[in-house]
Amino acid sequence: MKTATRLVVLLLILVAVASARKRDPLTEAEADQIRHAALEPQTRLKLYIKFTDARWASVEQLRSASQVSADRGQRIHDLLEDITALLDEILDNLDTYVARQLSKDDRKDFQKGVKAVVAACDQWDSKLKGLKSAVESDPGLRKDSSAFRFALQDTQDALKSAADIAREYSEYKDVDEKPAKK
Repeated sequence: MKTATRLVVLLLILVAVASARKRDPLTEAEADQIRHAALEPQTRLKLYIKFTDARWASVEQLRSASQVSADRGQRIHDLLEDITALLDEILDNLDTYVARQLSKDDRKDFQKGVKAVVAACDQWDSKLKGLKSAVESDPGLRKDSSAFRFALQDTQDALKSAADIAREYSEYKDVDEKPAKK
């Protein structure tokens, strides 16, 4: 009986730990803004860009802080995971809206949002390269990078996917056009 009870307690702890790792990359206020823009593709994309920019600014702040906290590597890791999740949301929104029947005006607005995503991806790529360069040149950050090395690679992969898809979708001209097969 004691073994069964211990097993149940262990399973409950594992479930709690696993669910605790899945945290929302958005604050409650940011999630509200996304919900309010549910039917506005350009607005949603611009919000996701804004939120991703804020995470990158936090990474930059942590990277260049004069006072280095003991948990800097873990905090950068968490921010990179948030950025990756936000990039995934951007991709989901691009896929959703490109497949949806939109009016000509909504399609034009969507295309503006797609162009904003392309421009943002270029900026984020520069920030990513800057972070990687800093890891190589800053001994303290190099040491801290053991906590975020894999998250950095995931972010790089997600960024490449988002940039590639946004560039492809930015080439669409009108509502009924489908991407050319390559």
